[in-house]
Amino acid sequence: MPRLHGRVAIVTGAGSGIGAAIARRLAGEGASVVLADLDEARAKSVAEPLGVKTLAVACNVAEEADVAACAGRALAAFGRLDVVVNNAGLMTFKPLGEWTADDWNKVLAVDLVGAAMFVREAFRHMGEDGGAIVNVASVHAERTTASCAPYSAAKAGLLSLTRTASIEGRARKIRANAVLPGAIDTPMLWENPNLKSGAEVIAPEDVGKPEDIAAAVAFLASDDARFVTGAALAVDGGRLAKL
Repeated sequence: MPRLHGRVAIVTGAGSGIGAAIARRLAGEGASVVLADLDEARAKSVAEPLGVKTLAVACNVAEEADVAACAGRALAAFGRLDVVVNNAGLMTFKPLGEWTADDWNKVLAVDLVGAAMFVREAFRHMGEDGGAIVNVASVHAERTTASCAPYSAAKAGLLSLTRTASIEGRARKIRANAVLPGAIDTPMLWENPNLKSGAEVIAPEDVGKPEDIAAAVAFLASDDARFVTGAALAVDGGRLAKL
């Protein structure tokens, strides 16, 4: 029997890249998957080949009402909530002296506060059997580069949120863990101005695939990780170890 048979998962930012790969992997593991994305049409294009146990939902994770509505749609469609994967992310670039409060708030609203709101929904709606929260952070939470301070700070905050959720969730059998992707073959990587300018260089062997992150998420969402909570798993091909 598939590892996630009978489970219901929400994946944010599921319309492309890492989020789409996670949605596909969880569905392949037997879960019913709610694909939440700012672009509903894009989420539907990922969901349709996966079959009837999927639901595409338009969701701006920066809007608290959208987050609550997404959880409600999951419960209405599938009757339960077992897994929440906070993958939606925003990365923008400016030197420290040029960031405005609005710039900071836009990144933090997606990368940290939106994840916190989905953690809240997990705690509100996961049942007696508990569940799993997987936060997709970044190696930038631990080591970073120039011009992306809000993103790095948000991802570091996401690790702290993960630890708190693991502590508060223990009595309710809710596990919370984080995955720290390194350089992954997605538009977010290749559109990075630090790469385009040559300020940052990444060797081809240090670039992973979205499916590599999806495999780690599926493990942490499953009972194979039943004794893993509060952990931060780097999935970066060893790049963080040598930076």
